[in-house]
Amino acid sequence: MPNLTRRALLKASAAAAAGLAAAHTIFPDGLAAAVHTMSRGRRVARLRFGVVGANHSHIYGMVNAVARGGGELASFHIREPDIAAEFAKRFPQARRVSDERQVIEDPAIQLVLSSIIPIERAPLGIRVMKAGKDYMSDKPGIITLDQLAEVRRVQAQTKRIYSICFSERFEVPAAVKAGELVKAGAIGKVVQTINIAPHRVHPPDRPDWYWDPNRAGGILADIGSHQFDQFLYFTGSTSGEIVAAQVRNVNHPEHPEFQDFGDVMVRGNGGTGYIRLDWFTPAGLPTWGDGRLTILGTDGYLEARKYVDIGGKPGGNHLFLVDQKAVQRIDCSAVELPYGRQVVDDVLNRTETAMPQVHAFLATELALRAQAQAQHLRLATVNRDL
Repeated sequence: MPNLTRRALLKASAAAAAGLAAAHTIFPDGLAAAVHTMSRGRRVARLRFGVVGANHSHIYGMVNAVARGGGELASFHIREPDIAAEFAKRFPQARRVSDERQVIEDPAIQLVLSSIIPIERAPLGIRVMKAGKDYMSDKPGIITLDQLAEVRRVQAQTKRIYSICFSERFEVPAAVKAGELVKAGAIGKVVQTINIAPHRVHPPDRPDWYWDPNRAGGILADIGSHQFDQFLYFTGSTSGEIVAAQVRNVNHPEHPEFQDFGDVMVRGNGGTGYIRLDWFTPAGLPTWGDGRLTILGTDGYLEARKYVDIGGKPGGNHLFLVDQKAVQRIDCSAVELPYGRQVVDDVLNRTETAMPQVHAFLATELALRAQAQAQHLRLATVNRDL
């Protein structure tokens, strides 16, 4: 087309983008897959989203996931000035507002994200759903069984999405790849999952609510919600029960209600699981925790060394497959993280491709029941001066 000038091309592109936007209004389901429409060199957003509350740094990964999926961060409300300033520095394109209602009630916003203090996440999600918006919470998305019952009621009434960002599965390439291999039958039928989730404490950086199980949920409800999500997902379980659970404060006597160790045995209709959680990552490890996932199958097993391979290769996302033929180390560097894209798809199409709603609630319920049923061990604390 020798007579097509650059100006004409730009006009044509803009017209095409406008046409797509108009068509999307008329046929939203049919054109929701138009993810990366380009206009004047910029991606056209598939939806606009907002943030209310950012008390945990997980919010940055959540925002980035939705942005990768085609979302545009429009505005945010964060009540703490220091947290708001840092957030604004990272996302200068977003408008800071003085009231959460300016986000929740904005007709242009379809999805609200939050990593507010855990005790406040469910009440916020209920307000969001009642306002006709979908909601993505940091984990733990709900920290009491009473909250869970009310969230379930409102979600069923409003038909909105209440997604919980289980980032240890959604945002870890090795875990995503492990899921693909399990679904492909690489290890046969899954028998058991073992999930080890150590974390590192940085006391100067931790606010008061972090040490209080009544506000943070306790170790099994908080960190453990990740692991119950993975147990259900990899075993294919649609029901589950807690076999045994215990928690302990080993090394933090100055915070007597805090739990720095916990473990659980769980079983479902697709397999069994063991979960161990702790806050004992030593300073010598080059990352915050040596998280590991082992998935045992009838024909082999998978092990994901998510964040570090001690004594092995540098970096994270190390996945090993052991089957009837060999031992393989699988490169996960090119694995797509689909969660953000799928959430955007689900908001636009009213589908459940990122995570079925019943799964999010069941993983949460198991974590909360484990926390409620856990035996509190009262052994002598460690003498840290030794």
